[in-house]
Amino acid sequence: MKELKIGSITETAVERKDYPPERVKAILKDEVVAVLGYGVQGRGQSQNMRDNGVTVIVGQRKGGKAYDLCLEDGWVPGTTLFEPEEAAAKGTVVQYLLSDAGQKEMWPRLKPLLTPGKALYFSHGFSIVYHDQTGVIPPKDIDVILCAPKGSGTTVRRLFLEGRGINSSFAIHQDYTGRARERCLALGVAIGSGYLFETNFEKEVFSDLTGERGVLMGAIYGLWLAQYEVLRANGHSPSEAFNETVEEATQSLYPLIAEKGMDWMYANCSTTAQRGALDWFGKFKDASKPVFEKLYESVKSGEETRVVLEANSRKDYRESLEKELKAISESEMWVAGAWVRSLRPEHIDNKAK
Repeated sequence: MKELKIGSITETAVERKDYPPERVKAILKDEVVAVLGYGVQGRGQSQNMRDNGVTVIVGQRKGGKAYDLCLEDGWVPGTTLFEPEEAAAKGTVVQYLLSDAGQKEMWPRLKPLLTPGKALYFSHGFSIVYHDQTGVIPPKDIDVILCAPKGSGTTVRRLFLEGRGINSSFAIHQDYTGRARERCLALGVAIGSGYLFETNFEKEVFSDLTGERGVLMGAIYGLWLAQYEVLRANGHSPSEAFNETVEEATQSLYPLIAEKGMDWMYANCSTTAQRGALDWFGKFKDASKPVFEKLYESVKSGEETRVVLEANSRKDYRESLEKELKAISESEMWVAGAWVRSLRPEHIDNKAK
């Protein structure tokens, strides 16, 4: 285990080496892990557990892209691939990895299948924390645990195949068997976590919803778009505006931050860039902090949950989502981006030397 001390705060991270393969297998040897839902998290986590020697079955309805992916990935109907309810009945651990709206919809059918001693596993605190809106209140005689990878399921799988591990949060909401923590940590390592940081369901969902809407996705795209539009309005070409806004960030500067931190990235830029960044970051912080405070309150109050459940429950949600995503992909900024990405070195034909 690793410890971090900042002033009076001490944090402990569970390392993958604390749960080597033999320990994970010993803890999970009598478990059948039923993964409900084959979205990005379900797909990545289930394949990693299977590769780690865990007994895994998948619950996914027939028909559609997700079911086809199950077949493509080697899950066998009637053996390791079942209807969600049948998988849940067979599993001793039920990984509830449907969408948040999907979890609300299926809960009345799942709850009777959660017999005493089983473990109900989440990768998001949403359904438990906002139970007043989702109706998800687990039986008292099961374990309720959480392991939330800090990244897309695609990244969970990719890092696993590279021999690396993703950071994950973990939490114990209910420990009926006395084994909830061991089950949770063993599963956390089995799905591909390198380090596991303890939290609770409420803090996980508050931070997650804020992060998604904030710097991870919503805010960063808003900032990119604002800068791109200012550059274009002042006569810069689409490629120049994209290169200075997105390409340099994702291909050069963000990897430097990931490698050694913000200070190291600053130290490895020109003195002109350093001076400008140090002079302006405070202005951006002051301008955006009130927005983040409003965002956090919207998350905490359950308003964001209401919006999500309402939108995802509409019959035309998928069609509406596709229209919104298409509007982004066909916007000038991302048309320019597709062209710029196609020119990266890995796409260049190097046969003529």
